Amino acid sequence: MTIPRNTPPTTSTPGFGTGLPLGMVRVQRGQLVAVAVIGIVLGVIGLIFTDATLLTVAVLFGSYLIASGIFRITAALIDDTLSTGLRWFTGVMGLFVIIAGILCLANPYESLVVLALVIGIGWIAEGVVDMMVGLRSTGTPRVLGLVSGIISIAAGVAMFVLPAAGIASLVLIGSVLLIVVSVTTLLTLRRKNPAK
Repeated sequence: MTIPRNTPPTTSTPGFGTGLPLGMVRVQRGQLVAVAVIGIVLGVIGLIFTDATLLTVAVLFGSYLIASGIFRITAALIDDTLSTGLRWFTGVMGLFVIIAGILCLANPYESLVVLALVIGIGWIAEGVVDMMVGLRSTGTPRVLGLVSGIISIAAGVAMFVLPAAGIASLVLIGSVLLIVVSVTTLLTLRRKNPAK
C-alpha cells in the first residue's frame, strides 16, 4: 500500500467540503475576514471625514468593492462545497463587483448619482451571491447567509435613494451601511474545524 507524499491535510468537517485542503480553508477564511475589516475601516474613515467629496465616496466604496469582488472570485475558484453552477455564478458576480469598484475609482468625479448607482449595484450583486450561497450552504447556518444577503441588497437599494439627500448624507449613511454590510459578511464565515 503506497501513501502519497506531500499531500496536504484535508478536512471532512461539514461546511469545509470533503477533501478541501486546510490551507485553502484558511486562505478563504482569511480573505473573508480581511474584506470585512477593510469595509469596517473604510466605513469608520467615512464617518470621520466631515468634508465629503466625490473623491471620498469613490475611494471608500470603490476600494471595498474591489476587495470584495476579489474574495468572491477566489471563493469560486477554491471552494469545493459550491456546485459548479454556483461557482460560476459567484465568480461572475465577483467580476461584476470588481468592475463596479473600478468604475468608482476610474472616474471619481462622476456625478453623485452615477457613483451611488454603481455602489448600489455592487452591493446588490454581493447580496445575491450571499443569498444563493446561504440557500445551498452546508458550512454555516443558512439563515446567516440569507441575513447577510438581505442586508447587502437593502444597502444597495438604499444607495439608489441617497443621492437625493446630498453628498454628505450619502457618505454618512453609506459609511454606516458599509460597516453593517461588512459585519454581516462575517456571518458567512466558515466555522473552524473543531479538531484543530
